[in-house]
Amino acid sequence: MINRNRTLRQAGLAVSLVFSMLSLTGCGKDAAGDTPDKVAALLVAPEDLLTVNTNALASGPSITGSIEPERRADMRAEVSAVVLAVLKENGDPVKRGDLIVRLDQTAIRDSLTAAEASARAADQAYEQAERQFQRMTTLRQTGVVSTQQVEDVEIRRNSAQSDRAAARTRMVTARQQLERTEVRAPFDGIVIDRKVSAGDTAAIGKELIKVIDPTSLRFEGLVSADSIGQVQAGQHVWFKIHGFSADEFTGVITRVNPAANVTTRQVEVLVAFDESKKQPNVAGLYAEGHVETHSSATLILPSASIVNEGDNAFAWRVNGAKLQKVALTLGDRDPRTGSFALRGGLAEGDKVLRFPNSSLKDGQEVQTGAGAKPSLVVEK
Repeated sequence: MINRNRTLRQAGLAVSLVFSMLSLTGCGKDAAGDTPDKVAALLVAPEDLLTVNTNALASGPSITGSIEPERRADMRAEVSAVVLAVLKENGDPVKRGDLIVRLDQTAIRDSLTAAEASARAADQAYEQAERQFQRMTTLRQTGVVSTQQVEDVEIRRNSAQSDRAAARTRMVTARQQLERTEVRAPFDGIVIDRKVSAGDTAAIGKELIKVIDPTSLRFEGLVSADSIGQVQAGQHVWFKIHGFSADEFTGVITRVNPAANVTTRQVEVLVAFDESKKQPNVAGLYAEGHVETHSSATLILPSASIVNEGDNAFAWRVNGAKLQKVALTLGDRDPRTGSFALRGGLAEGDKVLRFPNSSLKDGQEVQTGAGAKPSLVVEK
């Protein structure tokens, strides 16, 4: 009897579980039936839309090089002497005429003293010879002396005059040598490379220090000889400076070197900054860009607005209140901006999503307005 009651209770429990499962399944079907399979409308703010317009597509050969100063001076020793003091360090600003390096003047000052003494003696000898020549000329008019005597005195006077000129030259040279023991800045600038220290022996021609003018920086670039025929003075150049900033710089070609490098077969091109206030304050930085040799008007679309699927490219166009996936035919890429020329798919004036994401659906409803939140569309 007990077993029979246990069997009846287990059967009743099984029926209850089946009934519960059927009830839950029915509820799920009703819930699914109440919620239609429909994609929610896309809220688009005005800043999420990009209007396709005609723009200039620039093209031209690439250019690489470095930022270098136009005004730079390698200060070298012009006399052989010991370095007494170096008054400026790397990075120190200098004004024109500021003392930078002082060399030992002892030997050169002694030479100057000797040259000045020789010059004074030569002056006295010339003055004496001149007075004697004047006396002899007067006596010749009275017939007291002969013409030969006058000519002999004149020769001595001329020789003394030559000796005086030579002595004065030696004195001037010694003064110049003395001045060269003080190395001074040739222009307003900055010290960038100190080569010597106090106690070093500076032979003639030894490099002492370098000074540059940071306001005279320019882009000294190289262009392949294969493309140099397209490059000429006056063309615009845009470039980026690595390690300085992500900003784009523009300039104008001021000179094209008429000779190519014999090793690299590249031609040097000098580019002046369009805006001197934006130029870097550091020389030697690597830069690369393109020379704008050609420019054509065409429809342009930024790469951020293009969706790539394999070898195909698409854009999401807002067509009225619907989102439409449009296949694109792309042309050349603008190396300056990264935008692509459009050969087909969109027309001027079409509005596309500026930054489309991966959750968009073709035919999805679109709601636009100033109150819409752009975060639903933008995916950077």
